[in-house]
Amino acid sequence: MSPVSQRNRETDSAQLPDDQPALVAVRDAGVVRNGRLIWEHVCVDVAAGEFVAILGPNGVGKSTLLKSILGLVPLTSGEIRLLGHAPGRANHQVGYLPQRRTFDASLRIRGRDVIRLGLDGHRWGIPLPGRRSRAAIARVDELIALVDAGAYADRPIGQLSGGEQQRLLIAQALARRPRLLLLDEPLDSLDLPNQAAVAALISRICRAEGVAVMMVAHDVNPILAYLDRVIYLGHGGAVSGIPAEVITSATLTALYGTPIEVLSTSDGRLVVVGQPEAPAHHSDRHGGQP
Repeated sequence: MSPVSQRNRETDSAQLPDDQPALVAVRDAGVVRNGRLIWEHVCVDVAAGEFVAILGPNGVGKSTLLKSILGLVPLTSGEIRLLGHAPGRANHQVGYLPQRRTFDASLRIRGRDVIRLGLDGHRWGIPLPGRRSRAAIARVDELIALVDAGAYADRPIGQLSGGEQQRLLIAQALARRPRLLLLDEPLDSLDLPNQAAVAALISRICRAEGVAVMMVAHDVNPILAYLDRVIYLGHGGAVSGIPAEVITSATLTALYGTPIEVLSTSDGRLVVVGQPEAPAHHSDRHGGQP
């Protein structure tokens, strides 16, 4: 086991106070796919109301970690417990937003109807009037207010901007009041103002709703100010902790086994220099990523 992996195990085993049980507990977990080691010795606890980013270059398995928590990708070593259960047994308490999908400009479904799919999209047929329908309408209205989408929720989603669409999709993921929200690069393809706005929205929801958030990020800078912890994945290994401890030259050099330099700009942004390529400087965001 590498020194970084050993420190990861020791740090995360004592992250949470006794009165704050973990919603997600990852213990010495590893995944091998098609004969290739994706990562191993991943250890982390995530508690209610925490905002945790999953970082790393392309191909290290950031999305795979979310899918393993959901039980979609089996572990080859270690253990994951989600709300005290094996992966896949408590997914009804998880909101999941996969990597950004594009809506055709001609799509006429309204934004509020996209949110409604998060409540009853698994049912066949048209919702019938009644108490359940009234409760669903009220919940959709509540979510529209939560993500500040009142000005455009009744417009066709194909006519909305990328930031507006992403707010509606986050609302959809929150529809059934999950305790954990898994977001796979929700800021991808958004311009800088929308990245900042959506990052602030996710943080506000995390705190106000008591929802734990685990978010795969391409660039840490838009969310850096809001994070409680980061999980930095490397080729085969991982390290986690508070950003100031993890995103450092010494830690990333040890993780990747090659010189990495972390620089801080005058406005507080982080720039990671070296190989492998840093999250803020990918030329191909999704190519080859498990």
